[in-house]
Amino acid sequence: MSFVRITNDFRVTQINKPVRIIRSDGDFDPITIPDLFSRVVENYGENPALAYIEQGTKKWKFVSYKEYKEKVDKIAKVFIKLGLKRFGSVAVLAFNSVEWFVTELATVHAGGIITGIYTTNSVDSTQYVLEKSGATIVIVDDPKQMEKVREIKKRMPHLKVVIQTREPYADPKDGYYTWDELFAMDTDDVEEEYLNRRADIAVNDCCCLIFTSGTTGHPKGVMLSHDNLLFVAKSGCTFERMEMTKEAIVSYLPLSHIAAQIVDIFAMLFTAGCTYFAERDALKGSLAKTLKQVRPTRFLGVPRVYEKMQEKMLEIGSQQNCLMRCIGSWAKRVTLQHHMDIMAGKPSSSFQYKIAKKFILSKVKLALGFDRCLTFATGAAPMGSETKQYFLSLDIPIIEIFGMSECGGGHSFSVQDTVSLDTIGKGMPGCQSRIRNPDINNHGELLMRGRHVCMGYLDDIDKTYETILDDGWLATGDVAFIDHEGYIFITGRLKEIIITAGGENIPPQYIEQLVKSELPAVSNAFLVGDKKKFLTILLTLKTLMASDTGMPLDELADETIKWLEKLDLSYTKLSQILNNGPDPYVLKAIQEGLDRANKKAISNAQKIQKFRILPHDFSIATSEIGPTMKVKRNVVLEKYRDVIDSMYQ
Repeated sequence: MSFVRITNDFRVTQINKPVRIIRSDGDFDPITIPDLFSRVVENYGENPALAYIEQGTKKWKFVSYKEYKEKVDKIAKVFIKLGLKRFGSVAVLAFNSVEWFVTELATVHAGGIITGIYTTNSVDSTQYVLEKSGATIVIVDDPKQMEKVREIKKRMPHLKVVIQTREPYADPKDGYYTWDELFAMDTDDVEEEYLNRRADIAVNDCCCLIFTSGTTGHPKGVMLSHDNLLFVAKSGCTFERMEMTKEAIVSYLPLSHIAAQIVDIFAMLFTAGCTYFAERDALKGSLAKTLKQVRPTRFLGVPRVYEKMQEKMLEIGSQQNCLMRCIGSWAKRVTLQHHMDIMAGKPSSSFQYKIAKKFILSKVKLALGFDRCLTFATGAAPMGSETKQYFLSLDIPIIEIFGMSECGGGHSFSVQDTVSLDTIGKGMPGCQSRIRNPDINNHGELLMRGRHVCMGYLDDIDKTYETILDDGWLATGDVAFIDHEGYIFITGRLKEIIITAGGENIPPQYIEQLVKSELPAVSNAFLVGDKKKFLTILLTLKTLMASDTGMPLDELADETIKWLEKLDLSYTKLSQILNNGPDPYVLKAIQEGLDRANKKAISNAQKIQKFRILPHDFSIATSEIGPTMKVKRNVVLEKYRDVIDSMYQ
């Protein structure tokens, strides 16, 4: 039976200290992850829990909840035998897999703390997370990640065990194991210890460390409890009316990010659903194939994933004959109008919409693998209105989930067809919102409070007390306002607000989205102007990405080529545009787009005066973007300092 440790602390910095749970009327009772898992296995043990493509075959192999639980119990005892202490950390440096899931639940069952590490992390970044978390066991999947850990292990005496899950395996050494070897270990001698630990787990104990992606400085270790994770997962399931035993999702977003853990692991536990694992190159192109095979009932993607889908569909659409293009344009037009009318509270052209939906858009969804998908969601970064409208025109309303690692990834959900596309919705039941220090327009810092708010930052009392206030309110760092109906609108980030030399406060995200909506060939717009006399902007044009390395290529994306064709230009490579000075016709077209964006500016201070086109697109491989696809503003400012300076000379 799950229990709560008694405490009055809303915030802690020590891994073994509990926090007070903030209850509200109508809340469901807290439960630990092991107790939830046992309940699901007891009732749905034979149902499929996990599915993966077996190496060397093209067939899906399924793991039932009963088999899942057997693996978790075994690996939990193995971890104890290998030296995992109560509140000790196990780190995972691997792509999404059965082994990742089993490791997470096994660690939690053994009273430990699970810590994810992005596979894109450098050796130094990986070492920082391993040191900060105090991990004694680390799981890696392939030789590339093993090479990182081998280099680090020599310098980290507390890292005792390294386990590799995939072939080809590294040479066996003391302290190195393969995943299969774990199941051959005799664990009878730790059975009693395992049961004792299970019985001592409280719902308000820490069980998970999420290291923020660190767009500035070292990442912070966000401590999350059993109740943090399960409150958000359960609230999301309730909000989306997810059905028991009928849900199927594709796991492809990094599990080091909290959103993927909430959806892929814990929402599926609550619904006894099945998680299908995408191939390792999902974000480089294979995701489309997996979606068609699985036909998920729910889909979560960061904005860039949807943008890539949009670019591909526009490319395919441009290759159709005139008649099909006209039919498709009509269907998208009436469907978008239908949704916009409903949002505005007007009668919709439902008859035309029904025809478009039944005979055209249903086929589009089928081709994408979305024919039985009931929810499309996005998070981790703001999504532009243009992208939302494009998918609305395909009868795919995208719900925007607003949250952060510090609140378990979820605080509010936007509800399409009811309000403006620009809102992040209302707080989930049990989640409170308010504005701190509002200005004359009622804009100020968004604060949140509830069972989803994290415990604190590991061993960082200053940041913890700065972020979580005395009464449990979490300072998000987001500038927002809340309208009279309770809908939240984010207008920028406190730390990203540009303060010009004239003292004007400028929200960069709003202006960047305006520019991108006017210039379809622009993939990234990066506003500059802090302590400057006027605003400038760095632009990247859409190009193809190398499927193996993720590096931006010189070849232009189809959307960029189409845009250039409208200018009577036949370029196919970025270098052709930029060599010998940027093409004057391209510069003129971009300036005209900026002029249109400037007309929508709130004040003259928010108008862009100059721009530069950068020599390649932003990417993880070139360090401008982090693993959650957010732009690292400090990296861009430093990397392109000379380019920026040239605009102010």
